Amino acid sequence: MKIALRIAFLLFVVVPVAAWFIVKPVRVIAPAAFGMQCANNSVCVETPEKLPEATTLYREALSFVHNHVGPMNGQPLVVFCSTQTCADQFGLGARSAVTVGTMGTVIGPKAWHVHYVRHELIHHLQGQQFGVLRRVFMPPWLIEGMAYSLSEDTRATLAEPWQEYRDQFNKWLASVGRENLWSAASSL
Repeated sequence: MKIALRIAFLLFVVVPVAAWFIVKPVRVIAPAAFGMQCANNSVCVETPEKLPEATTLYREALSFVHNHVGPMNGQPLVVFCSTQTCADQFGLGARSAVTVGTMGTVIGPKAWHVHYVRHELIHHLQGQQFGVLRRVFMPPWLIEGMAYSLSEDTRATLAEPWQEYRDQFNKWLASVGRENLWSAASSL
């Protein structure tokens, strides 16, 4: 019995607390604790004057993903950081943005463009469609290639390996057909 209690304590107390401090992107689950101001539990910003721009990006990206990639369950949480200090407290580092499973997304100061927000919402949808854990083990060309391609990223050429992933995804999608996207991807 004592061993079971110790294991339960470890799993339900120690691991979550450690994750909070070590895996900073997990902080997306409680952005208000880091000074973010949130509207409708979906869009969070550092300062209220940035809320209209963030809300416009969010709504356009959400609508686009719903209409062109697939419907989402609920409205995902997106934290929009307009400074590098904010991005650092959510653990972005050199990344432009990150989606943490289906818990939420952090958009860094360089990623305030609709294709970046679409890209991250596609990752959120992948988490819903495939399951968060399964998504981690799927081929990177599928996960990243899908997000770069279907977000209609405006960059003609991406840095490697992203360009190769997008090209490989586009070839694969042409072979399976857009209407079979999720069923074919689930079988990989």
